[in-house]
Amino acid sequence: MIRITAWRRHPLARYAVLLFALALAGLAYTAFGQASRPADAALAAGKLDDVAEGKSLFQAHCSSCHGLNAQGTATGPTLVGVGAAAVDFQVSTGRMPAADPGSQAPRKPVAHWATPEAIRQLGAYVQSLGGGPQVPGKEQVDPALGDAGKGGELFRANCIQCHNWVGAGGALTKGKYAPNLNEASPQQIYEAMITGPQAMPVFNDTTITPEEKRSMIAYITQVREQKDPGGFGLGRIGPVTEGLVAWVVGLSALALATIWITAKKRQKS
Repeated sequence: MIRITAWRRHPLARYAVLLFALALAGLAYTAFGQASRPADAALAAGKLDDVAEGKSLFQAHCSSCHGLNAQGTATGPTLVGVGAAAVDFQVSTGRMPAADPGSQAPRKPVAHWATPEAIRQLGAYVQSLGGGPQVPGKEQVDPALGDAGKGGELFRANCIQCHNWVGAGGALTKGKYAPNLNEASPQQIYEAMITGPQAMPVFNDTTITPEEKRSMIAYITQVREQKDPGGFGLGRIGPVTEGLVAWVVGLSALALATIWITAKKRQKS
């Protein structure tokens, strides 16, 4: 007992206790961290087997660009940490796999192997690599639960610079463009906001809350059904096409009127 008491009073005793506590905390973190990884994958996929199936799909259809372990290559970025939502968006819109990687991945028909089940499994595998945004639930993307008026304000404040006020899209720099949103489903719109595909910025929940995202989806889907009371909508692209039509049609009408007036005067003379 006297020896233990003397050891406790030793100047180095406090450092030994601190080192022991740190080692114990590190062991606990490692144990719980390894146990939670499969749980995260299961949460994204529904069952652990989806991760294995997703890995097989990834190696067969995605590894040529993104690497066997999704570490990235010269033709494709790393997918570690992008999350299942990014996979669902890119594959469900046909943007991936990309036959010809370029400055912009266009929307195209979905790959023949990319069934909803396969996309979910692929997303589960990518989610297991390093987390990231997960696929939103149905209530998160339901337009009926959003406020279209508030969503319109948010959309005009954050999105019309690229997508136009009705989501018709527009040109960007270096061959990129903001795509037309008319073909995007509510889930794809939400996933685009939380993953930031192509040149689009990421709107995380601290920038735009989930409720506000849902309201923006309500506006985007509602404005598709609006009519054009002024007549032909000209693609609803905005002042560029309107100005072009006014210029061409207006000048043509003035030229024809000038020709008609001068022809009348010649006939009288």
